[in-house]
Amino acid sequence: MNKNFTAFCAAMLAFAIMFVICGGFVNNNTFSLADEGADQKTVYLTFDDGPSDKVTPKILDVLKSENVKATFFIIGNQAVSRKNILKREFDEGHTIAVHSYTHRYGEIYSSAQSLLNDIDKCNEIIKSVTGEYSSVYRFPGGSFGLSEELISAVTAHGMRYVDWNASTRDAEIYGATPKQLLNCAVSTSACADNVVLLSHDSTSKTTTADALKDIIKYFKNEGYTFKVF
Repeated sequence: MNKNFTAFCAAMLAFAIMFVICGGFVNNNTFSLADEGADQKTVYLTFDDGPSDKVTPKILDVLKSENVKATFFIIGNQAVSRKNILKREFDEGHTIAVHSYTHRYGEIYSSAQSLLNDIDKCNEIIKSVTGEYSSVYRFPGGSFGLSEELISAVTAHGMRYVDWNASTRDAEIYGATPKQLLNCAVSTSACADNVVLLSHDSTSKTTTADALKDIIKYFKNEGYTFKVF
């Protein structure tokens, strides 16, 4: 990947987090974190870009041991040969949601129809495992800065889209340690009673699984309830 493009993506992600973190909301057509109520602190653990053979099972092991559910925003072409992992996610009570089929921005965002075709292709993989299509979506890169045409096409297609307001920054910090990821989860969620935490379960994010138990422990100690979309 071009280094300038990687730096640009990292900068945009950092901007997006700073833009939404203190607002306590998630952009989508039917769901608002404001609906969660002032008296209940909630956290949604979300994992993008999987499933992977190395990382996703480790994450599932931690979630099972901690009795916590999460939402997995999958990439379809990653899942085609890993339906056994999707089945485990589903059987263990996690939400499987659409992230994309290819994760190729240029193709996905070339037109509204290309975006919808990509969603539907990914959703076919989900239906083949769960028996149902997902109505939950996360735009590759988030909805931040996308045209109203693309966003409206997704909502008119019956999908609710979910961004995030906190992050482990596991896609930004090269070679991050579990401690760094924990610190990022804590600092980016610091002013939110309702948290949607972005993490990844792709092959290269090995320390994300290593950090997860301590991240869960932090939110439990802070009195958060864990929920899924």
